[in-house]
Amino acid sequence: MKYVLLICDDETASPTNEELAADPAHRAWLADLERRGGALVGARLRPVVDATTVRVREGETLVSDGPFAETKDFVGGLVMVECAHLDEAIEIAAGHPYARWGGIEIRPVWE
Repeated sequence: MKYVLLICDDETASPTNEELAADPAHRAWLADLERRGGALVGARLRPVVDATTVRVREGETLVSDGPFAETKDFVGGLVMVECAHLDEAIEIAAGHPYARWGGIEIRPVWE
């Protein structure tokens, strides 16, 4: 089954791409994911200040800068994995370094 892991953080201590690539905890997580052979796609997202939100109301397209959600936690990246079951997806999510201060939301993919 395919799952998307939404990597959520509050962006107060967001490392650079270089720092993230050099982080031993993040490298270990990537190595575990590679060992499992379940990684399908992954991407780190730009900060929420670069976001644009589009809504259509009564036929009018409304565009606003930034995220629409009023929360401090935002999706900063995503990873799609293929796992035998939800418990394996939970193991993978629990191993992600951001799970220690942010959160990892797991969503099954419609097949």
